Amino acid sequence: LGRERRVRASSACDAAVGQGLGGKGDEGRRYSRVMLKISGEALEGSHEYGIDPSVLESIAKEVAAAVQEGIQVAIVVGGGNFFRGVDRWDGMERATADYVGMLATVMNAMCLQSALEHEGVQTRVQTAIEMQEIAEPYIRRRAIRHLERGRVVIFGAGTGNPFFTTDTAAALRAAEIGADAFFKATKVDGVYDMDPVENPGAVLHKQLSFRDVLVRDLNVMDETAITLCKENAIPVVVFNLGKKGNVVAALLGDPTEVGTMIS
Repeated sequence: LGRERRVRASSACDAAVGQGLGGKGDEGRRYSRVMLKISGEALEGSHEYGIDPSVLESIAKEVAAAVQEGIQVAIVVGGGNFFRGVDRWDGMERATADYVGMLATVMNAMCLQSALEHEGVQTRVQTAIEMQEIAEPYIRRRAIRHLERGRVVIFGAGTGNPFFTTDTAAALRAAEIGADAFFKATKVDGVYDMDPVENPGAVLHKQLSFRDVLVRDLNVMDETAITLCKENAIPVVVFNLGKKGNVVAALLGDPTEVGTMIS
């Protein structure tokens, strides 16, 4: 009898998860499973280096709100707030520098995990380089199962290979887990026709095609990442992480209202 009760309880839990947290269905949601890419630099906030705890808290609250609406959220975070492979010094090989950068992404992933769990969101970190004492190894089917159970999954250590950016890692993982969309959180409001910092008159694009981005060489993310999204029909949304409420607005509403849609 005890075993039957456990089976019934497990089945009920699975059914609830299938509907999304809180028993909500797909109604009112554009996407069911998403990839959120956060740059390491975005975590600096008002600091010149490292992590601004207030930024972590803000991201965690918004991701928690999205999870409450039943959205399955996977995250890839960069490591540029600690170290970037392209900033290596003379005498340091590019491959070695890239590996150091991968370790930086794991530091950010663990900090973001802590912030999310503080908000009551179950979170798992999976790394492309095994670090079994602190994180799970990346296993695609396990990652998907975590998402189906309503947990946030943060992918650390990039692809596990040098010479690939974290944007490419995010695009790769998005394709592997079957994400409906790729959300790239940046410090600007979307994709402009020129650098908005240097050119105040720059025009913000609301919608672009993948071909537009590749042919016009728009500075969205590296060509490998864009091509992966294009070939797997994963739309990309570029938006400003610094504006409060933008994460939830992008995930739940019309992405063109908060940034640029590339499809």
